[in-house]
Amino acid sequence: MSYKKILTIQDISCVGQCSLTVALPILSACGMETCILPSAILSTHTAGFQDFTFRDLTDDMPNIQKHWQKGNIKFSAIYTGYLGSTKQIGYVKDILSTMGTSDCVRVVDPAMADNGKLYPAFDGEYVEAMKELCGSADILLPNITEACFLADMEYHEVYDETYIKVLLEKLSLLGAKSIVLTGVGYAPEKTGVVVYENGEMRYYEHDKISKGCHGTGDIYASAFTGALMNDKSMFEAAKIAADYTVKCIINTQGDADHWYGAKFETALRDLIDMLD
Repeated sequence: MSYKKILTIQDISCVGQCSLTVALPILSACGMETCILPSAILSTHTAGFQDFTFRDLTDDMPNIQKHWQKGNIKFSAIYTGYLGSTKQIGYVKDILSTMGTSDCVRVVDPAMADNGKLYPAFDGEYVEAMKELCGSADILLPNITEACFLADMEYHEVYDETYIKVLLEKLSLLGAKSIVLTGVGYAPEKTGVVVYENGEMRYYEHDKISKGCHGTGDIYASAFTGALMNDKSMFEAAKIAADYTVKCIINTQGDADHWYGAKFETALRDLIDMLD
């Protein structure tokens, strides 16, 4: 594998093991020069912490991009995560179209919803803007809730393979070349990921751990992107990312004091071994 330069765009939650504090170490462990564009800085993430600080960096984003352009800096891959506003989505769409090398891989995680609901900060206008960003992606990484909002489909907690197939077909109309749909389980005790590539579905199933962790979506997306840029196939990358995320959750079980995230650092050696 050649030494690649990847850009990831999302917020910094200084404490909480999500967003850039997850993406930067995981992608670096995968052997890539990892560059960042923070969309905001928070003292902690917003799930369970009270009175957190927040600094919006929206207005800094285009100036950072202009500086990079002056230096002719280009990226082999660009991976986007949580974005705080429609204005940020517009800036990121321009970055996806201008800052990549000729063979740049563009991965969009539309981090905006879960469990059938949008995150509190988002509304229908944000969803419409995210649809446009998804059209700029080579690979889209939604969970089922996000996919339903993007595809204008009703969210179901219980579903079959036909429902997932229709969901993916509608989602593909946004323009993304390939889709990795996470959190897909056809039985209560199972979950997994569906890789939709060239109109074909492939499913990787694993056991569902009843007690989850905050930030596992970011862990999954970062590990997937890292594996993909290590020349793994879409399906291999999806499988590696799932196995790694499960290991991170298992390593966090039983620690009541660690309720705010997953101990992804304890499994980085496992991820490196999977890549080898």
